[in-house]
Amino acid sequence: MTSTPEGRALPAGPAQANGYDSIAEAYAAENENSLMNAYYERPAMLELAGDVTGRRILDAGCGSGPLFAALRDRGAAVTGVDASAGMLELARRRLGADADLRIADLADPLPFPDDSFDDVIASLVLHYLRDWSPTLAELRRVLRPGGRLIVSVEHPFVITLMQRMAGEKPDYFQTRNRTEEWTLGGQTVRLTFWDRPLHAMTDAFTAAGFRITVISEPPPAPTARDVFPEVFQEFAGTSFLGFLFFVLQAD
Repeated sequence: MTSTPEGRALPAGPAQANGYDSIAEAYAAENENSLMNAYYERPAMLELAGDVTGRRILDAGCGSGPLFAALRDRGAAVTGVDASAGMLELARRRLGADADLRIADLADPLPFPDDSFDDVIASLVLHYLRDWSPTLAELRRVLRPGGRLIVSVEHPFVITLMQRMAGEKPDYFQTRNRTEEWTLGGQTVRLTFWDRPLHAMTDAFTAAGFRITVISEPPPAPTARDVFPEVFQEFAGTSFLGFLFFVLQAD
């Protein structure tokens, strides 16, 4: 799923799907042209995906479908799943009635046969899950041998830094729960995140049978500085820490 302009990702999953439904319209509008989504996370994911012509791709946590649309425009055959019916309705409006969109919670078994996809895109979704093991096992199952899992998550260093700046004393090395309130479109929802250290992420990937081929902290799109000059006044260079990106290969 995608993030707010402040760079925090909004969660999916059964416990929060109804809340997500209530902010779906405002959420989709808010991140359509945001720095963190349109000029940072999505371009980075597309760059990591590379040439996807003819590839079968699962967009796991597709939200309102912006990444689905971009991958399809580049020649991929895309299937999207999300836990929120409200977000999938927006995706269907964007993508058309023939788009392959399905309700699915990534904590549960996926409704696809083994070896169904060449790639899985998990855009800002894994950090909503307490336990990555069942989800990664399912994503590995539906990938063909040699297929790729391309992941973006909230950067664990950034989360810890922000918490310390707020006067908290988080234990970086523990997987820990974080609940926040977000207000969009006049609706306030409580959102739950699961923060974990980098080593817990890489351990989970390798335990699930993935080989890590890329760990990336990319810069935003080149045009971001021109569109958001006030934001970049806070940084010495052209980049910043926001999300963390992985490319994993199914062995």
